[in-house]
Amino acid sequence: MAEKQEKVKRLFRSKKNRILGGVCAGVAEYLGIDPNIVRVIWIVVSLVYGIGLLAYIVMWLLLPENQD
Repeated sequence: MAEKQEKVKRLFRSKKNRILGGVCAGVAEYLGIDPNIVRVIWIVVSLVYGIGLLAYIVMWLLLPENQD
């Protein structure tokens, strides 16, 4: 009996739709939405709560780049 192999969804920085570090585009690819929506949300969170820029830098440093 053949076993089904499920593809594990992983979060990467994008190489295709990147503007700065590819973090927002990578999150958008992971969620299956338009990267511009993630960028706008990220900017709003950065302006309102002030934590967005720090979170972006941390994710830029920690997330591997997509090699596909």
